[in-house]
Amino acid sequence: TRPLLPMIAVPTTAGTGSEAQSFAVIAHARTHMKMACGDPKAACAVAVLDPLLTLTQPQAVTSTTGIDAISHALETSVTTRRTALSQLYSRQSWGLLAGHYETVNKEPEDRAARGAMLLGAHWAGAAIENSMLGAAHSLANPLSAHFDTVHGVAIAVMLPHVIRFNSPVAGAIYADLAGDIDLCDREDPQAPQRLAQFVAGLAADAGLPRTLAECDVDPGLFPTLAKEAAQQWTARFNPRPVDASCLEELYRCAYENNGC
Repeated sequence: TRPLLPMIAVPTTAGTGSEAQSFAVIAHARTHMKMACGDPKAACAVAVLDPLLTLTQPQAVTSTTGIDAISHALETSVTTRRTALSQLYSRQSWGLLAGHYETVNKEPEDRAARGAMLLGAHWAGAAIENSMLGAAHSLANPLSAHFDTVHGVAIAVMLPHVIRFNSPVAGAIYADLAGDIDLCDREDPQAPQRLAQFVAGLAADAGLPRTLAECDVDPGLFPTLAKEAAQQWTARFNPRPVDASCLEELYRCAYENNGC
């Protein structure tokens, strides 16, 4: 209820972009489910983005936080809360992240690429502040709660399927994003599919799992996971409405990566 002390954030990973947000995440000690907690007074007064501080990330941290940042750029581009301002941040972050993710995984000492990822993650965080997130994050959180799946791994597996699911209502935006990085012509009807394949390829090249089966997820819990995913706060902002039934189908698609 009173002003907070000013906070200076110095991120050492290129992932959450939380230094650009007024939200924190609290995890329940017993269930491990996550809850967002926000207050405009909690926004950082200063963010110091120094790529040198990201050079010592373990490879696994580079790949998982980087794919999370990419998901932020993509999900904020299509949410129901998106605005002209958030889409500006989303497009700027997407170009930086998609263009340098492969480099930081293969050439971790490349400071220019590290800087691009750090700035891209920051812009994506600013997009979240103005746009929120969608179904990929709703699906990821129950996986982390029940199976200790690393958040970035869960995102990497689920995001391509969410892109395909959303394409009937967000295809034009996905086509623009695909065109931004010369994946295909913006008029290509297969642009959303190519975007999904591109994201899956980035994750695979970084050595991340492709399927929920690889993550030792028990398919018998899909109904429980789907029910919990439908209750996630991010689910309400997905461009295509979701419920437990369709989210369960997305888990099943991701279990063996059958492309549905």
